[in-house]
Amino acid sequence: MELEDKLNILTAAAKYDVACTSSGVERGGKKGSIGSASNAGCCHSFASDGRCITLLKVLMSNACAFDCAYCVNRRTNDVPRASFTPRELAELTIRFYRRNYIEGLFISSAVMGSADNTSERMIECLRILREEYRFRGYIHAKVIPGTSPELLRRLGCLADRMSVNIELPSEASLRLLAPDKTKQMLLTPMKQISSGITENREALALYRSAPRFAPAGQSTQLIIGATPETDLKILKLASGLYKKYSLKRVFFSAYVPLVENSHLPSLDTKPPLLREHRLYQADWLMRFYGFEAGELLDEKHPNFDPLLDPKCCWALNHPELFPVEVNSAPRELLLRVPGIGVTSANRIIAARRNGNLDFGDLKKLGAVLKRAQYFILCRGKSPAGLSMRRESVMRNLASEGLALRLELQPMEQLSLFSREEYAKCLTGQL
Repeated sequence: MELEDKLNILTAAAKYDVACTSSGVERGGKKGSIGSASNAGCCHSFASDGRCITLLKVLMSNACAFDCAYCVNRRTNDVPRASFTPRELAELTIRFYRRNYIEGLFISSAVMGSADNTSERMIECLRILREEYRFRGYIHAKVIPGTSPELLRRLGCLADRMSVNIELPSEASLRLLAPDKTKQMLLTPMKQISSGITENREALALYRSAPRFAPAGQSTQLIIGATPETDLKILKLASGLYKKYSLKRVFFSAYVPLVENSHLPSLDTKPPLLREHRLYQADWLMRFYGFEAGELLDEKHPNFDPLLDPKCCWALNHPELFPVEVNSAPRELLLRVPGIGVTSANRIIAARRNGNLDFGDLKKLGAVLKRAQYFILCRGKSPAGLSMRRESVMRNLASEGLALRLELQPMEQLSLFSREEYAKCLTGQL
């Protein structure tokens, strides 16, 4: 098979892995080496859901020994199969980097025979990049479930970020749809990565020359909408993973129906993009605003309102806390006001030291008054003429959610290169 054909097959097969994030690692250029990495990263391409990415996102192989019902690459699915050799993928990455197409690599793979065999091929690819080409750019490596601790350790010393995809939010769904995987196969490597990062941090505090292990941390991915778990179940799982394994991110991926299966949504089902969006909003509230999963949802309300963002829902359900006087409220309470974020809360606290603020001042400081006005007071007053009836407030806040619902439509997958550019790059003409 031609290299271009392999690339087309294996980049298309990788588009369902979510890795659209800043690199989280800072590594400058060095004489005699290629590339660098910065915390923020920059964008050159787009994922299938429209988010910007900076990575060549590709599988080592899509010839899988597993038979996960939701996966397009499962062994019983009739799709074209391809595999890169470690050197092919390493050289391809360097070619694209030198032409300024990419700034890093996202590498994953189907299970080629066994987890260890697949991991050894991925390790060899990264070894060629790091040691032979002296590549210092960002590398995100997906861990194959069941990989031995020794190989996982070697992979972590070559990659910047590692991730183990949990995919399904419950053990029951895992048994039903992914019979070759077990809960232990997924959580054991997550625990090892977490321990390895902690040990490496301690080693670096003593020896600056100690080899780094996954310096950008680890993440995971959950598929949303393939199985019947509620938002509460998914959010509690994400919260537990953050606390137990110190994850950098939990990614949520709206399920795109690709295969016929009685246990999965039909092929004409639209991906639940708005539900995915609400989970990301709630995830942000847990990570940066001090919310707990049990505060945002409960057994009586196990799913998010599609027309109201989670913070607005929480505020409407706690009328005893509002309205908040912005000139005296503590930071923790300001962060719970819809329309006031971390940056605007910090600005409000700094600005009010010089005098009392009014609504015009809040707008200049970055607060979104369209939402915040229902939950705040300035100098003891609400905006003139504002209706504070619950029905009116809900109707006005829900209008934003309706607009968002119309915007979140499936987006077309954009190719990183044209077919002509592929051919020229692969043959060294570009």
